[in-house]
Amino acid sequence: MSAKSSFVVALDVGGTSMKGGLVTESGAVLLSERRPTPRTEGPDAVVAAIRDFISHLAASGEGVPAGVGLAVPGLVSADMAVYAANLGWRDVPATDFTSLDVPVMLGHDVRTGGLAESVMGAGRGVQDFLFLPIGTGIAGAMIVAGEPYGGASGWGGEIGHIPVFPDGEQCACGQFGCLETYASAASVGRRYSLRAGLENVRAEQVVSSDDPVAIEIWDEAVEALSLALATYTLLMDPTMIVLGGGLAEAGPALFDPVRTRLVKRLAFRSAPPLIPAALGVDAGMLGASLLGWRAAGRPELGPGWALDVRSEPLVS
Repeated sequence: MSAKSSFVVALDVGGTSMKGGLVTESGAVLLSERRPTPRTEGPDAVVAAIRDFISHLAASGEGVPAGVGLAVPGLVSADMAVYAANLGWRDVPATDFTSLDVPVMLGHDVRTGGLAESVMGAGRGVQDFLFLPIGTGIAGAMIVAGEPYGGASGWGGEIGHIPVFPDGEQCACGQFGCLETYASAASVGRRYSLRAGLENVRAEQVVSSDDPVAIEIWDEAVEALSLALATYTLLMDPTMIVLGGGLAEAGPALFDPVRTRLVKRLAFRSAPPLIPAALGVDAGMLGASLLGWRAAGRPELGPGWALDVRSEPLVS
């Protein structure tokens, strides 16, 4: 690493947009930019767009980056983007995402966001907690003993597909009554639009409405979320639960009723604190920067760096 390698390139890849930046060892963001994700053009176009974005970001810094970290959706290991339904790729090596001659490491998008909250956000200093961003969909990052836990095959944390209402609506995944079908921001807006005979209603409009139908839809979302969180609490006994994503911006309208119902459902034990995430939309990118520093050989910057301990960072 050269004397000028004082930053890494970090990229959070979403289905709609990519957020990238240059981040120092102390977590300072020197630069951040957004670009659209060209997913409608196919997986090769997405990979090419990521390569171009990383090259652009690196060229904007002073010197050569120490490493590259990427947060990507789907099934992923440190050295392979195995599968992502919304982006269409399969088995893309980490080194395909950059032309730079520096170490690179991949991480699952939600677990990477949870890693950032663990190291520098709401979960700092906490060994066991659930990070649950609620946006278009719902997936969780289980932080266990200070590390993001992906399970035996990388699918750990799919709390959005816990069947909270087994006889309920069919989910896009094929199951019935999934949490995501009732409590994601997209589902809250969709369910109200269908029931009220309207189009393109957003979740925040449902939350603030005094329409009886909107109140019912929101009540079902809160009920579904409290059921899932009670189940998680009884299984994993987290120190706390950190809620993030767009729906968490509802503030007390979300936190107060979910907290109340969670307490009632845990009759024989106390409920873990329910707190808002601290890093907001930057969580994925900041988590990716931690992966970049881990790839560069700096694991001391935070706990729980490697999301797949079987793999080593690669040099392209």
